[in-house]
Amino acid sequence: MVAGWFSGEGDDFRLLGTRCTRCASVFFPREDSRCRNPGCAGDDLEEIPLSRRGHVWSYTDSRYRPPSPYVTDAELPWEPYALIAVELESERMVVLGQAVPGVTVADLAVGMEVEVVPGVLGEDAETTWTTWFWRPTGVRA
Repeated sequence: MVAGWFSGEGDDFRLLGTRCTRCASVFFPREDSRCRNPGCAGDDLEEIPLSRRGHVWSYTDSRYRPPSPYVTDAELPWEPYALIAVELESERMVVLGQAVPGVTVADLAVGMEVEVVPGVLGEDAETTWTTWFWRPTGVRA
């Protein structure tokens, strides 16, 4: 887990961004030092929870094992997964993430509504790496 990128559980799970108090630009991943908007000199940023739901802007599948720092067990066969770019309308941004396990590109369509949910990226005896997934609304996995 990357500290400060998300919080909560169940229906309270949210991605966390930051908003510039000067120009109202919103950032994810979060920014903690200064506004990334090139037209703004603001440096007062506040943490905000991002929208839980958005619409599929684009999607693809990952058919290869990515390099480190992605956590994967080289002893196991590679399992492809779907990647979804989700437009958060009120924040006016697109956030990339994996689809929940079991959802493939065949299950997705541009414009469909999805929601952010907590997930596990990987784990070993000492650590569980948590992340977020996008799940089509109405699907329980």
